[in-house]
Formats: sequence, C-alpha cells, structure tokens
Amino acid sequence: MTLRIFIFALFLFAMGAQAQNKSWFYMVAKDSIFEPVFKTENGRMVYVGRDSKLKSVLSKYNIYRFKKTQKKAKKENLNKTFFVIADKEGFLQDVLKNAGHIFTAGEKISNVSKKIFEPNDYGLTSTIGTNKGIQANLDYLDFLEVPRAWYFTTGDRNTSIGISDGYVDTTNVEFKGKTTVFRKSPLSSGHGISIASISAGQGDNAYGVPGVCYDCSIYATTYGSFKNIEMLDELSKAGARVINCSWLGSYHSEEVQGQVNQMLKQGTLIVAAAGNGDWTKNKGEVSYYPASYDHVISVSTVMYKYDKIEDNTTQSKTGNYFAENIKGYLGRTVGFKDNNPSKPNHIYPVSVTTLNKDVDILAPSAGLFSFSNSLKDEEIRYITIEATSPSTPLVTGTVGLMFSLYPCLPVDEVESILKMTSTNIDDIEANKPYAGKYGAGILNTGKAVEMVFDMFSEKNPVKIENQKFTRWDFKLTSLSEVIMRNQKFSENSTLELTSKKGIVISGKTVLKPNRTGKIHLKINPNLKKECELQLRDPSILND
Repeated sequence: MTLRIFIFALFLFAMGAQAQNKSWFYMVAKDSIFEPVFKTENGRMVYVGRDSKLKSVLSKYNIYRFKKTQKKAKKENLNKTFFVIADKEGFLQDVLKNAGHIFTAGEKISNVSKKIFEPNDYGLTSTIGTNKGIQANLDYLDFLEVPRAWYFTTGDRNTSIGISDGYVDTTNVEFKGKTTVFRKSPLSSGHGISIASISAGQGDNAYGVPGVCYDCSIYATTYGSFKNIEMLDELSKAGARVINCSWLGSYHSEEVQGQVNQMLKQGTLIVAAAGNGDWTKNKGEVSYYPASYDHVISVSTVMYKYDKIEDNTTQSKTGNYFAENIKGYLGRTVGFKDNNPSKPNHIYPVSVTTLNKDVDILAPSAGLFSFSNSLKDEEIRYITIEATSPSTPLVTGTVGLMFSLYPCLPVDEVESILKMTSTNIDDIEANKPYAGKYGAGILNTGKAVEMVFDMFSEKNPVKIENQKFTRWDFKLTSLSEVIMRNQKFSENSTLELTSKKGIVISGKTVLKPNRTGKIHLKINPNLKKECELQLRDPSILND
C-alpha cells in the first residue's frame, strides 16, 4: 500500500543522446597476457591484431574504447578485465560466441552506471579515458561511487576545505595554486599531505591521483591543542565549509562544544576521526574528541575490497586461516570457528578501530593509496593498517562536493544526507557484536551528492530507502518530491521533513518513534531555491 501526500509528474534525468547510442561492457579475457592491438580511424578503434576470428567479429562494430581496467575485476581477473564501448548491444554475446577462445565472460553496464566522470589521473580502474597520473589502484573510490558524484561536480574553488592535520606542501602540483596556509604546522612527516591528498588533492591534471573534492580550495593549519580549537575557528571565519580533524584526544570541554556550535552557525561542519583504540581495550565505551562532540561527524573504518570471504582467505605460517579486507566488515582481519574456513567467521576485536555510540559513518582505510609515502619512497605505496585518519578525509571531501554543488545546502542537513545515503551493514553476521557503535553504515559519496542534486534540481524525486534508524535527529528540506520506501524510523529517532512538491510513503516503510522521538512531515509549496547547482556537462562523458 502506498500513501501519497502529494503527487507530481516525475522527470527522467537526460544523459546525452550520444551516450544513449553506445553500449558499455566489462569483458574478461582467458589469458592475462592478451593485449589486443588497435589503430584509430575517424575517432573509432580498428582491430589490427593477428587473430582472424576476433577480427571478423570486431569488424562488424564501431568501437570507441577497448582497454584494460581493474574496475569491477575480481582478484583472479585483475589483469584480464577490459572496459569496452561499442555501438550495438549485441556486441558482447557476439564476441563470447565467436571469439570464446579469447574472452570467457562479460557483462553489459547499465545506463544508470554510465552516469560517471573519471579524471585523467584516475589510476588503474579508469575506464572512460586514459590514466596519465600514477598507476595506483583507486578501487576504494569506485566502492564509494565517487565517479558518480563527479558526474555532478568535481568541487569548486569557492568551496574551501580546512585541513588541520599538519604540513601541506604548497609547491607540490597537487596543492599548488589552491592552498592557503593559515598556521604552519610542526608536523612534517607527511600526515597533512596525505590527508589533503585524499580529501582535495588536485585531479584531472595528468599527475598523481585525484582527491575526492579535487577542484576545491584548501585552507591548511596545525592540529588542535584539545583544550582550544581557535585554529579551527580561524578557518571557519575565513569561510571553510568543512574542516578535517584526523587527530584526537580524551579531553572534553563545554567551552569547546560551544565553539563547535558557533562554527556550525557560521556554516562550517567539522569531520573528525573516531580514533584507533581497538575493541578489546575500550569495548565501545570510550569517547574521543573532537569526534564525540555534538554536531561533529565522527568517522570510523570499514573494509571494502573483496566481495566474499573466500576471495581473500589465506593461511599463516603457523597454520591459522584468516581473511582480510572483506567488503562491509568492520575489522581488517577475519577468523574462523575451529580454524575452519567452512565454519562461521568472526572479526578479531584487535583489528577493529574505535567504535562507540558517537560514530556517525564509516569509510575505508586499509588499501588506500598513500601519496606522501609514495613521494618519499618513489614507488607506489598503500596504507596497510586500519586507522581512522585516512578514512576521515574521504567524508570531508564528500561534504566539500555537496557544498560545491549547492552552496546554500543547510549545514545542519549534511549529516542527515550522509546517513540516509549510507550503505547498511547490519545484516553481516560478524558485525552484530558491534551493533549501535558503528553509525549509520558506509559512506556512499555518489549517492550523497546525487541526493543533493535531486533535492534542489526539481528533476527527480528524492529517495530515502533501505535503512533502519532507531536514533539521531534527521532534518531534510527538499524542493523535489520525497519518496520513502523500505525505510524505518523508530525508537529515539526524529525526522523533520519538508518538501515543496510532495512526500510519498510506500511499501515497508515504518514511522513509529517512541515518546522521545518525533516525525514531522510538511508540504510547503512556497519553498524556493537559494543557489544554483553547478552541474557538470554530461557531454564530457563522450570526449
């Protein structure tokens, strides 16, 4: 049963006619050494290799891309997966049928998945263009659907991201011309550079790798003193929309809470690392600051890389079976009952970073590309430990994109959007001992930014779905219709939702808070857009 509070016509987002006439595919070759040879004629690729069967098949199609990628590639197919753009939908089946000695599997990419943009330094998972930056695996950005967010915005120089985490090298190409240093930091070990690179390192410049909000400006300052955050207030007063704090302490102060509240009123949101204390020591009962202050988004870690336990199960020298970096798991390392991989698995508590009631959202850490260490060692380095410092700037950069797309986005609605668009991990059995301590779920940058677009473009309905919230105060103001489905707000949760065009409450939606919770739904036809969206030109997908 569907309850319609108000109904209006739905509009489909138009992708560019040229993109609609092309079909996109992932294809898996039988052999990792296979490298097809093409030449370019009139903007199309012509196969000039020696395999006559493959040549016969490919000659029937106009081919626009045919390149290796690590996007969507399973561990065993990392060097066998190709991204292909052709002019006809039947391309895939034709190749598999008539060139099956070369290609063993494949899949067609949906039109929804085509709504992406990849800069020219997007690493080994790049598909649309050619990677001219570092040959690093940025699959964690794919997992967070960052290219989906870049379809709408890559940031804006008028949107400044505060980095309060140490030295940022303003002479480096990734930061040059976009970084203002307010206070020099004594930390020069690379911490600040790494944080700045993840959140806002320059992208699409044929160098390095892109940060999440790569066209945003950077305001850099030193880390906090725990008892005084005047350096953060300085950034806020200068116009920083979001400030990253990948540092923490145990000191709590009502005076500092007051400063945080004031910065929120000034339009600045703080995103902070939850900490690296393992579960065996604090059992989720220890709070760290500034992450645990009210109105601060607290970030902890989650794994992202392998779809299934068996994709990355191995045996140690001592004979113990274990798995690492399994998608959606809270801990880096997974063990097995009776040391038997066929029996139920569990997370080793020592591999779990700080979890507590104050955590709002999760993001990856282990497996992220380390820009500072790669510069120092002159070779590609990845983060191998589980730590909340590198997870936090992924969220910070996402918030930067949200403000870049719609500068008038109410700062007190950002957290609601991040949580409403997060990926729920409640059903993973190994996560259940940590219930209530890991926030709403996993950050999804693409969905968060697209939700902002939908809220204010008045083209598509806004969707709130597939979450079960028992706490937190949610606030949302939308010019577009809002649709809730398979959604639950119960116990202590509150929802203040205002829509210009209507609210639809559809199947499996439950709105039943207790006496401390509240649901307030309102239609206001007089809502007006305060700012312009900065939407990327969809035709960029076809260059």
